[in-house]
Amino acid sequence: MSDDVIPLLKVHEYFEGMSDEALQEVAREARVVHHAAGSVVHEANVVLTTVGFVLRGRLKAVRIDSRGAESLFRMIERGEQFGMMVGALAEPVPIRVVALESTTVLSLDFEQAIELTTRFPELRRMWLTTFAGSLRKHFFGTPSHRAPMMLALIHHSPATYQTARRLAGRLSEMGEKLAVFGDVDEWQRLPNVRFRRLHVDGRMLELEEIRRQASEWQDATRIIFDLNADLGPELAKRLLETADRTIYFAPAAATDGAIRWLQSLEVNERGWRDKINVAWLLEEGKPIIPAAPKLGEVACRDFKIAGAPLGLPWGRSTAAGLERLVHDLRGIRIGVALSGGAARGMAHLGVLKALEQNGVLPDMIAGTSAGAMTGIGYASGIDPDYGAERFAADLRPSWVFRHMPNGNEWYLVYKYRTGQFDPMLRKYLHDWKLEQLSVPCLAITVDLVGGSAVVRESGDAVHAICESINVPALSVPICRNGQALIDGGLVNNIPADVLVSKGCNFVIAASVTGKIEKKFANMTADGPMQRRSKPTVIRTLLRSFLVQHHNLNTAGERAADIVIEPDLTAFDLSEFVRTKELAVVGEAAALERVPKIRQLLNRLDPQLFKRPDDVPQHAGVTS
Repeated sequence: MSDDVIPLLKVHEYFEGMSDEALQEVAREARVVHHAAGSVVHEANVVLTTVGFVLRGRLKAVRIDSRGAESLFRMIERGEQFGMMVGALAEPVPIRVVALESTTVLSLDFEQAIELTTRFPELRRMWLTTFAGSLRKHFFGTPSHRAPMMLALIHHSPATYQTARRLAGRLSEMGEKLAVFGDVDEWQRLPNVRFRRLHVDGRMLELEEIRRQASEWQDATRIIFDLNADLGPELAKRLLETADRTIYFAPAAATDGAIRWLQSLEVNERGWRDKINVAWLLEEGKPIIPAAPKLGEVACRDFKIAGAPLGLPWGRSTAAGLERLVHDLRGIRIGVALSGGAARGMAHLGVLKALEQNGVLPDMIAGTSAGAMTGIGYASGIDPDYGAERFAADLRPSWVFRHMPNGNEWYLVYKYRTGQFDPMLRKYLHDWKLEQLSVPCLAITVDLVGGSAVVRESGDAVHAICESINVPALSVPICRNGQALIDGGLVNNIPADVLVSKGCNFVIAASVTGKIEKKFANMTADGPMQRRSKPTVIRTLLRSFLVQHHNLNTAGERAADIVIEPDLTAFDLSEFVRTKELAVVGEAAALERVPKIRQLLNRLDPQLFKRPDDVPQHAGVTS
């Protein structure tokens, strides 16, 4: 057993750099246990007497409360351990550990583990240092050193090879030490990348040869397998079993073929969906991929990567797909939560522009009401300046309304009651679905039937916007699929918590209702009584929503790491015609917060996010 286990220990975070003597002793004392996907590795409320080191696969630990309800406690991936501290308690804990996929665990009796640390001080020091690093990550938000990630890059066709090289080059720029198993000689021309051919004389390296070579690359930050999809299904399954993460590169035009190939690997049956990503190479001039309704069954996430920047009306966000993939591989997911706030929500266009131009690229956006409208437009790839120009033009009241008392307000009623938002938005978003967009984007609405918030993350993008902006009284509920849908701001005006629940570990909230003017319908708290004017029904309704949002903001902002709060009190809630001015104010407010944002991101990943003074404007968006 020792000969099989030791190469795996050498690339395990808790055993890096250990002497051969210590590794031999660990292998002799331990048991190697194989757990099938879905099997229980440790049952809740049973004393844990062992320390488990994950050699292959992934585990999920769930907490069981007094009512039997389950919640995620932590994910345990290859290179991590469980039981080191809990074993010391020697008492039952309400944690169940389940294998997400076929998983191999090196199991040491807790007392044996303690005895080994007394015999090998280097082992004790390594275990304590590594465990302390994981605690540092949880308590202070700084990542601990991770074991080399086994990363599989699989190509649907040779057209995607160059994109993989760009990815490797970007990782190398950040100081990662890459080691590659592959068959394309171009890898050898990349600086500071070690390379070994995967096939020699028509024969693929045996698994033991791969393990031995990987153990010799102990100082590698990431070990990459680079292969073409024409490898047989059995070989592909072996590769996915070994890899911590698999990225399937495919041209956007080949969506059906790519999905069929992944389906042939029995991804769901083997518990692999959560570690498979797809990187789509966009077609020239097209900001989205074709609809792929079955993609979510075989991959947990996808990235849209443009070969070159697109011209107007498309902005820089369409060129940032590769950088978002880099974020993901580095364990970073930036979320941007955009609040509702009627016309004031147009300031979000300026916020998004300022973040983008300063290298703060959202990996996911969640928007409520006007935040959903601006967020989905940006996620589709539309340039923020172009979007501001078009919103100002499309939402400009016609001549009749401009000459009516309170015409801006009546124009909004007209737009809602005649259903004009849908055709206005379809000029730009067509029949695209949320899952086709360049950036994952969620829209918040409220269902009056179920009495709760609804998070839209798939389906028709225009429908998602219209549901989220559907202000009660200005319009009737949108009824579809057994739901009656109205404006999401009724219950969740700043959806930062939604982004956290989707795995974002750094959340920026943009609130356009944080500052509220102490004036309503020409009335002020200390104004003369005789000068008060009677407010209209529509103005009262909009003001009521503003007050509600203002008071809900504290709860919404709680999940955010930082808040951008432009002062928009000079703008009426119905003044969409001033969208460009609103965007300028939003941009200025975001620029004030950018140094702090980059400082916080630098703590998460100093290599990915350089110190603010070291980063030029427009950094981080690669073409």
